[in-house]
Amino acid sequence: MAVHVLAVLAYKEGDPVTSSCLAGSVNTNPVIIRRLLLSLKRARLIETRKGVGAGSRLARAPQRINLAEVYRAVESHDTFKSPSRKPDAGCPIGNCIRKTLQKVFESAESAMEQDLQKTTLADVVQTARETCMGESKRAV
Repeated sequence: MAVHVLAVLAYKEGDPVTSSCLAGSVNTNPVIIRRLLLSLKRARLIETRKGVGAGSRLARAPQRINLAEVYRAVESHDTFKSPSRKPDAGCPIGNCIRKTLQKVFESAESAMEQDLQKTTLADVVQTARETCMGESKRAV
């Protein structure tokens, strides 16, 4: 959802976009969008304005925002999480499975973030334009 919202802001090229407009594009409630916008603002990916010219816009050029930054702004680092219930410490596997999986999960998350870092918001918008914007003339 965060990438979708940021792609709309990039598409609007600096024009402020309201949470209602963003919610319409995502097909969700504006309250959910406003919560998301707070996270994106804390990460300094967007700026928001109230009053005349109200809305949100990107804080920097879409070429300078990568998807790893977006991921870190909105996701907790519990993407790969062990179950809350502790395994049997008397079991040879149960005794060490958490430590073993923690290493695997940390490696997987690191690899995912490295891959996300290679894609910018500008790349996403360009791909969207090439892939499907010709199919739909509807304005955002």
